[in-house]
Amino acid sequence: MNHKTNRFLRVFAQAIAVLLVALVFISLGLWQLDRAKVLKSSMKVHKEISAPVALNSVASPLQSLGIKGINTNVTVTGNYVANYKVPNQKDSTGKISDWEGALLQVNPTDGILVLRGLWSDRLKNPEIAMSTKITVVGILTPHQNDDHGFNAPGVISRLDSSVLVSTTNLNLYDGFINASKERTRTGLLERDRVIYSAATNPHIPGFYWQHLSYVFIWWLMAAVVLYLPLYQRRVRA
Repeated sequence: MNHKTNRFLRVFAQAIAVLLVALVFISLGLWQLDRAKVLKSSMKVHKEISAPVALNSVASPLQSLGIKGINTNVTVTGNYVANYKVPNQKDSTGKISDWEGALLQVNPTDGILVLRGLWSDRLKNPEIAMSTKITVVGILTPHQNDDHGFNAPGVISRLDSSVLVSTTNLNLYDGFINASKERTRTGLLERDRVIYSAATNPHIPGFYWQHLSYVFIWWLMAAVVLYLPLYQRRVRA
């Protein structure tokens, strides 16, 4: 192997190494950019400030809840096929109480967990049956990560569709709908609603602009890594 070949291989290996390091920095910047977007999305006011959109336009079953869906006002129609007590939950005012969650089957194969209200109000609408078509409007909220009780028949430890996987064959949406309205063909279902206190907390530390500054830093480092070989060549020349 002659000198020119050795030199070419050495330069080629250095170029590959530089590109790999730059790609790592670029990827870290994209990761921070994604975290900034999630954090910004989580800052949406928990109010019906816009017309609700169809659930399937911002989320899909068996997929993690993305930026587009977090804290979005959605609507979906289906049938309640199961109800659950969700104990020891804290609302936006700090009050701790037991809540009612329900599994809404939205088509023959898919379902989503719905936070309906207080467990003590579960008997307020005795006319509701599995055959009753219900349109739900509410905030699409990330699932809870921490247990507030124990799973038992009719009881779930947290608002998270993953705890229902063993009890249903439905393809479940990630997260849950914090219902603000429920309507049947006969009219609205009147009951007190609750607001989940952590609905605007995506468990991402830091601030929006802080993550954007990290994006700048990582991409600046990528630019420096790409520029250094060129600078060294100029210096040697």
